[in-house]
Amino acid sequence: MMMGMMSKGMMPMAGMENMDMAMMQACMDACSACEQACTVCSAQQMDGSMMSCSAMCMNCADMCNTMMRAMMRPMGMDTTSMMAMLDACMAMCKACMDECMTHADMSDVCRMCAQACQACMDACMAMKNAMSAMA
Repeated sequence: MMMGMMSKGMMPMAGMENMDMAMMQACMDACSACEQACTVCSAQQMDGSMMSCSAMCMNCADMCNTMMRAMMRPMGMDTTSMMAMLDACMAMCKACMDECMTHADMSDVCRMCAQACQACMDACMAMKNAMSAMA
């Protein structure tokens, strides 16, 4: 709810005045959901084999948080840097999703985290495609 209210007052970055703010909001929501899922997943430790998963999830949570915060202040961004950040977020989500999928058969939390990573990647890709179409 708070993020929805904040997006109403947001101004798009220069050159992106026609940006679909609902799409940007959906991307911020997906980043937030992924950050939360990754944080929960990182706290889960079934055995020593989950240590790389935990670290990957925390890295992904940090990246998603950074991406979301950058979208909250689009006037301070330019198209090139925003697209690079979207690429980085998608790459981190992909790596985290792949790691979590190795544990998905024994962990519902890892499976949920992988799904949140996929949703975040999809939202970031939609945002990037929309920005590319406007450029």
